[in-house]
Amino acid sequence: MKFKDYKEEIEIPEGVEVTVSEGNLIYVKGEKGEIKRALRDPKIKISVENNKVIIFVKVLTKNEKTMVGTFKSHIKNMLKGVKEPYVYKLKICSGHFPMNVSYSNNELSVKNFIGEKIPRKLKIQQGVDLKVEGDIITVTHINKEVSGQTAASIEQLCKRPGFDRRIFQPGIYITEKAGKIM
Repeated sequence: MKFKDYKEEIEIPEGVEVTVSEGNLIYVKGEKGEIKRALRDPKIKISVENNKVIIFVKVLTKNEKTMVGTFKSHIKNMLKGVKEPYVYKLKICSGHFPMNVSYSNNELSVKNFIGEKIPRKLKIQQGVDLKVEGDIITVTHINKEVSGQTAASIEQLCKRPGFDRRIFQPGIYITEKAGKIM
């Protein structure tokens, strides 16, 4: 079933400024920083009117409805992120061999993982706030995708293929996702 002239509205919170440039490039600016993102689809138009972000489609089909929902979720995440950053927490679990995890110069280094001589290193994206306190690593950023991908990359750094993680437990694991406790 097709709908004509369909639009979705997203309320812009106080203290947040949203601008849309040519080609659906969206800039969201708030107290914690600025995020920009290109949300492109030739049939979907995005505009800002009366303190609301409006997503407009001339003819709504199944594919356009999916894209409108995706754009709406991305915009909501951007609006939430500039007000309050996304925080991911990871726990360092080591058994027989104590791991030494350090962070400096945008590089995370894991030494002595299961007795390895060569440290495992991960380059962290510019702008991500990463803190190592005891056995907890905290990843903070205003963009949900950046903070989530950084936490996932840290978790993958100490993964051993072929080993069951229920039995072979040394590693670094995500314990809290942005607002969810696992």
